[in-house]
Amino acid sequence: MTSSTKPPDELVRPLADLAAWTSHFRRAQIPVLRETLEALDALRANEERTDANSIGEMIGGDPLMTLKVLAYASDHRGRSVVTAPETVIAALVMMGIPPFFRAFAAPVAVEDRLAGSPEALAGLRRVLRRAHRGARFALAFAIHRTDPHAATVHAAALLHEFAEMLLWCHAPRLALRICAMQDADPTLRSSVAQRGVLRIELDELQQALVAAWRLPTLLAETSQEPQAAQGGARAVALGSRLARHAAAGWDNAAIPDDIAEVAAFLNLSPAAALKLVMELDAD
Repeated sequence: MTSSTKPPDELVRPLADLAAWTSHFRRAQIPVLRETLEALDALRANEERTDANSIGEMIGGDPLMTLKVLAYASDHRGRSVVTAPETVIAALVMMGIPPFFRAFAAPVAVEDRLAGSPEALAGLRRVLRRAHRGARFALAFAIHRTDPHAATVHAAALLHEFAEMLLWCHAPRLALRICAMQDADPTLRSSVAQRGVLRIELDELQQALVAAWRLPTLLAETSQEPQAAQGGARAVALGSRLARHAAAGWDNAAIPDDIAEVAAFLNLSPAAALKLVMELDAD
C-alpha cells in the first residue's frame, strides 16, 4: 500500500491499549462489500416495494454490512427496547425501511478502501470465506438440533471473527505483519502474534466491541471454548473452529477432534458427523 493510496484514518502503528483500540474502531466507518452497495442501490430504487425480509436476505451475505446494521440498530434503539436485535431482519423491522435507507445512504466499499493493497484485500476475503463456511456449519448444526434460534446462530457465526475483519479494513499493514510472522513460524499462536504486533489480542478487542455496541449476547457467549459453550453458542463455536481448521484442507490434525465434538453435540456417530460436514462443504 503506497502513501498516496493510504486512507487518511488507516492505522499504521499499534494503539496504546485495549481502550484506545476499542474507541478507534467504535468511531471508524465500517466498509461493506461493493456487491452489497450495488444491491442496496437497486432496492433503494424500489423502496416502496421493498421489505425487511428482502433487504435482510441480501445483507446476510455480507458480514461487514451485518455488523454495521446491528451496531447501528443497537446504538439507536429506543429507550423502550430492552434487548438489542439479534438478526438483521429484526433490526430492520425495528428501524423501518425509509429510516434504514437514510441511515445507510453512502457506505464505503471495502474494495475502494483497500484499493492500494491487494494483499490486504485478499487477506480480508480469506476471513470472509471462513466466516461464511463457519456460518454454514453452525446453521446446519442448529437446524439438526431443531434450535428455534437458528437464524441468530447463523448471524453470530458470520460475525465470530469480526474484529479481524475490521483490522484488515483499518490497519491492513499491521494485519499483514501478523500474517508474515505466522507464515515464518507456523507454530506461532495467533494470540502471541497479535499481541506482539497490536499490543492486544483480537478476541479481547472483539469482546470489548460487543459490549460497547451492545451486540447480541450470543456473540459474547461464543468467546467460550466449544466444550464450555451451550446450545447456540456451542454451534457457533464448533462451526467457526471447524472452518478455521479446514481453511487449508481437510488434512489438518485438529479436525478429527472437531468431528468428535460435533458428533457428541449432534448425538451422531463420528462417521455420520463427518458425512454431514463434508456434504455441507460440497454445497
